[in-house]
Parts: sequence; C-alpha cells; structure tokens
Amino acid sequence: MGRGSSATRVVGALIGFAAITGAVVAALTAALAVVFARRVVTPEPPKRGDERILGVDLARATISLASTDETRMDGTYGFWFDTDAGHARLGEVLADDGRVVRRRILSVDFGRLDRATHGRMSGWVHLGPWELDRPYRDVVVPTALGPAPAWLVPAVDADDAESADWVIQVHGRGTKRHEGLRAVRPITDVGWTALLISYRNDGEAPESVDRRYGLGGTEWADVEAAVRFATDRGARRIVLMGWSMGGAIALQAVLRSTEVRARLVGVILDSPAIDWVDILRFQGRALGLPTGLGDAVAHVLGEPWSGGLTGLAAPVAVEELDPVARAGEFEVPMLLMHSVDDGFVPIDGSRRLAAARPDLIRFEEFTGARHTKLWNHDPERWTALITGWLAEVSASSGAAGAPAEPAEGGSEGAEPVHDARADDPSPTR
Repeated sequence: MGRGSSATRVVGALIGFAAITGAVVAALTAALAVVFARRVVTPEPPKRGDERILGVDLARATISLASTDETRMDGTYGFWFDTDAGHARLGEVLADDGRVVRRRILSVDFGRLDRATHGRMSGWVHLGPWELDRPYRDVVVPTALGPAPAWLVPAVDADDAESADWVIQVHGRGTKRHEGLRAVRPITDVGWTALLISYRNDGEAPESVDRRYGLGGTEWADVEAAVRFATDRGARRIVLMGWSMGGAIALQAVLRSTEVRARLVGVILDSPAIDWVDILRFQGRALGLPTGLGDAVAHVLGEPWSGGLTGLAAPVAVEELDPVARAGEFEVPMLLMHSVDDGFVPIDGSRRLAAARPDLIRFEEFTGARHTKLWNHDPERWTALITGWLAEVSASSGAAGAPAEPAEGGSEGAEPVHDARADDPSPTR
C-alpha cells in the first residue's frame, strides 16, 4: 500500500511537472510569436551583415570571405559593409576551399573595405540610374500619404518621351527602388518605359501612422497611385513587376484595384512572397524556433488585440493575402521566376500559384540563384526571359494606341530629364 501511494505521488508529480512545462512552453511560444510578428512588420535598420571578411587585398583587387551559401554564389554582386556605410562590387569567385571564398573586387564605391570585418551580399549592383547609360527623370508619385519619389526611364528610341507601354517596378521588403535597376535595360530596350517606385515605410516614401509593413495589404494603394501617375502621362498598357514582398504588393494591387486592372496587361514576379504563412514557417525553422511558430505569428498579426504588441494600426489578415486562393480572379499573363534554393522565401508558394493558373503563368525555376539574385546568377537567361516575355505581351495585347494628353496638373512633381550619357555623378546612397 505504501509503495502504491508513493508511485501515485510520483505519477501525480510528473503530471504536474508536465502541465507546468507545457504551460511554460506555451507561454514561451506565445512570447516568441509576438516578437517574431513585430519583427516581420517592422522596417529594420541597417545591419553589419552576416558575411565575415577574412582579408582584403586592394592591390590585387581580391577579397576573402568565410564560405557560405551567399558568398560562394556565381555572378556579380553589390557588397554592403560597415553597417551599410560602405559599398563595393564583387565579381567572380576565384577560389573556394569550403572554408574561404576568394572573389574579385570590381570596385570600392565608398567606405574603407580594407578595415571592414563584416558585410552582406546584395543583388544591387547599380547605385542609381545614372550608371545605366539611359536618360532618366527624378519624379514624384502623389500618394494618399504624400509624395513618393520614383525614377522614370523612358524606352529606348522614344526621343526621351514616355512610350504608351510601362513597366512599374515594386521593390521588396527592406530594400529600395534600386533593386529594380537590373531590369531597366531589358525593359527599355524592347520599347517599354520603366517606373521604379517607392512605397510607404520603405525609407524613401512617406510613412504610415504606424510605420509598419502591411505585407502587401496596405502598400498596394501606392502601386495604384503609380498606375494613376503612369496613366496620366499616356500609359496605355501597364505591366507590374514585383520583387519578393514587392510581388505580394503587386498581386494585391491587381486583386483589389479596378483602376490597376483597367490598364494591366501582365505581371512579372521575381522571387515573390506568395504564401506568408509558409514563409513564416520556413523562416521560423531556419532560426531554430519551435514548430508551429509560423502559424502562431500569422494568428497574432490578424488579431485586433495585437496592435499594442506589434505596433500595427490595423490587423494584417495573412490568410486573406493568399493569391493562390484567388487565382481564378487573375486575367493577365504572368512571368514567374524563382530559385529552388531561395533561402528566404520558399519556392513552394510560387509553384502552387503556377499550378493554379498554368493557362496564364509562365513559371521559370532557377538553381543556385538564392533570393532575388536571379539576374546576378544568370544574367543572360534572366534578361532573355524578360525581353522575350515583354515582346510576347506586346504582340498579344495589340497596339497600345497613341498616348493621351496628360491630365491637368499631371506633370506635377516631374523634374527635367537627366541624360546619363552626359552626366557622371558620384555614386551616393
């Protein structure tokens, strides 16, 4: 009887301990979900970068970096260092023994690379449109929150005027409109005008009240404003091009705005954020966080009570941002490009969207290109896809027609044309 009572007490203690442990784990998971949710929607300040610099030989124009998936990528890249106070451009991999990667230094644009200890690889190679040998304009897009700066690059052979065909580029989370400079030459070479926009809370456009990302659920309104800007200047056919979260923003603009759909003839997506719940799960696993945290984060973001914890002025219903669930509403062709080893936004969402609308979507998988670095990894293939697809859209959607006269006041915010072939400004951030 004594032994039985003792065993009962032990079992009871274990059950109590398990209950306490479960409660502690649940509390920790809830706390992590709030922290992670706040991080997802909060624009981040510049970071020192995760890539370790092991040596710099300016005389031989080489840099040695700790070998990682990012530093061993083939191609040409920007390299930010000293917490984004310095910038260089890196070329081909010269050697890689599995521990150290040695790359060519193409240029050091500003900063002391020889004194830096860490940096980050970037898809940005160009620091501004002045490097592209194209005339361009600094313009301002009027949005509901105020004027948002943009770059306008007319089509080649358009006599420095905008054509009736426009590609509006929407950059990703934590980046700026510079991200889209890689696409300017392919776009303008085939007769389309490029407009590279900024949007709320990206560090250039006006801030919203809460200064938080809406994961596409709020930023789409700034794309709508850009479409209005283009239409006022004679655009008759418009393609939206979105990078990473910019892809989510572009797709929300298509789904939510009749004004956008009125001129839309196509969408280009590079490494797009399609399924936010899947992305949150993927990134949680990458950080070694508990299983199911991604779903908990999505729940927190969508709850009305969570605003005081995340800083959001209004909840973000992540499940309502799923374009796969609304794939039947899309009516224009899409070019969708994604790398199987993205490392930040899993390719699964892109595969599901492509499978949902094979009649509209041309899906191109890359390997070894990581996140939004498809052009850097394989510029020939990427450029051919852009130019070929735009040519197909031009042919299939018919003549654009003569541009209409700009609406009254339509040129407000526009600046004189800068001819990059004559100017040679210093590359500044």
